[in-house]
Amino acid sequence: MVAGEASGDTLGAHLVEALSEALPGAQFVGIGGPKMQAAGLESWYPAETLAVRGYVEVLRHLPEILRVRRELVRRLLDEPPDLFVGVDAPDFNLGLEEKLRGNGVRTVQYVAPQVWAWRSHRVHQLRRAVDRVLSLFPFEVPLLEQAGVAVSFVGHPLADLLPELPDRQAAREQFRLSSAQTVVALLPGSRVSEVDHMGELFIRTAQLIHRQVRNVHFLVPLQSRPTRSLFEQRLYQLEAQELPLTILFGHAHMAMTAADSVLLASGTASLEAALLKRPMVVTSRLSPMTFALLKRRGYELPYVSLPNILAGRFVVPEILQEDATAENLAQAVINQLGDKVARQAQERVFQDLHRSLRQNTRQKVVEAIVPLLTRSDRTGRLVPPAAASAAGT
Repeated sequence: MVAGEASGDTLGAHLVEALSEALPGAQFVGIGGPKMQAAGLESWYPAETLAVRGYVEVLRHLPEILRVRRELVRRLLDEPPDLFVGVDAPDFNLGLEEKLRGNGVRTVQYVAPQVWAWRSHRVHQLRRAVDRVLSLFPFEVPLLEQAGVAVSFVGHPLADLLPELPDRQAAREQFRLSSAQTVVALLPGSRVSEVDHMGELFIRTAQLIHRQVRNVHFLVPLQSRPTRSLFEQRLYQLEAQELPLTILFGHAHMAMTAADSVLLASGTASLEAALLKRPMVVTSRLSPMTFALLKRRGYELPYVSLPNILAGRFVVPEILQEDATAENLAQAVINQLGDKVARQAQERVFQDLHRSLRQNTRQKVVEAIVPLLTRSDRTGRLVPPAAASAAGT
C-alpha cells in the first residue's frame, strides 16, 4: 500500500483495519503515515516523501520521488505482493501500478483520480494500471464504467464514522468555550508546504476578523510539530500574539464541530467540514506557475471544493488565487457569520451529501478487495493465494 497525504493516511488506516479483520494474518507494507502504521502497516519510507504541494513544488522534489518509486518497483517485483493498493496520490501511484500490473501483480486504486475534472487523458492510464478502482463518490461510477474501468462505489469511511448531528456544545466544552462566543476554525493545510504558503494569509485574515467581530475566538488544528512550529513562527513575525487563538495538535474534527464558521485551504478538509455540517469559506492560492500549468492541463469544472463538486453547484464560497486576500476572506467569513439563512441552506445540502456517502465502507472495501486476493480450491471454497498454492490450485 502507498499513501502520501494525511487524508490518504486516514483512508489507508481504515482499509488496513478492515482487511486485517477479514484476513487474519495478512501483512501490510509500503508507504503510509502514523495512522496506517498504528493500524499495522510496515512503512518503508516516510509518507512526507510524497506530501508535496503543486506542480512547481513537485519539480523540486522530483529526483527523490522518482528514486523512491524505482526502489519500490524493484523491491515489489523481487518479492511480489498478493495485491498492491494505491491510496489516492495518483501522480505517484498510477505509474507504479501500471508497472506492477504489467508484471502480474494485481492492483487496486483507492480513490479515483479526478478524471471527471480533467480532459480524459488519465483514464486510459487508469484502465491499464488497475484491476479495480474503489470510488468514494457515486457520480464517478458511470464515468469510469463507460471508459472500461472496473469500479466499486464504496462511499467514504468518514461518512460512517462521523455523526449526522455533531454535538457542538460538547465540542465547545472540550475547549472551554461558551455558547456566547463566536468561534472560527482556521485550517491552512496539513503539510508544511501548505502552512508555509498559506499561514500568513490566514493570520492576517484572523486579525481583520478580530477587529470587527466581538468575542471571537480562533481554533487552529495543525497536524504535526513542524506545521505547528511554522505557524507559531508566522504569528511572531506578524506580531499577532494578541489574537484570541488556540493552536491544537490534531483535533481538526472537534475544532470544526465547535466552530460557527470554518476557513480552510481547499482539499479533503472541505469534505470533512461538510460531513460535520459546518458553514465554510474555501480558499486556495497556488504559485502563479502551478496555476498556469493547472489551466493548461484543462481543468473543466467551475469549482474546486468537494462540497461544490458533489452538489454540482456553488454551495460554499470559494475565493481563489489573486482574489484570495485577507480583506476578501475576512469579509466572506463575517458575511457568513451574519447570514443565518445561508448557513442553514448549506447545512441542508451537507445532510444530503452525508447520507449519499454513508455506505458501510468497511464492508464494501472488503467485498471489493477479497475476491482479488482469493482463488477457489477444489471444493469451491475461496482461499488466500498462499493456501491455494499449497492446495495445488
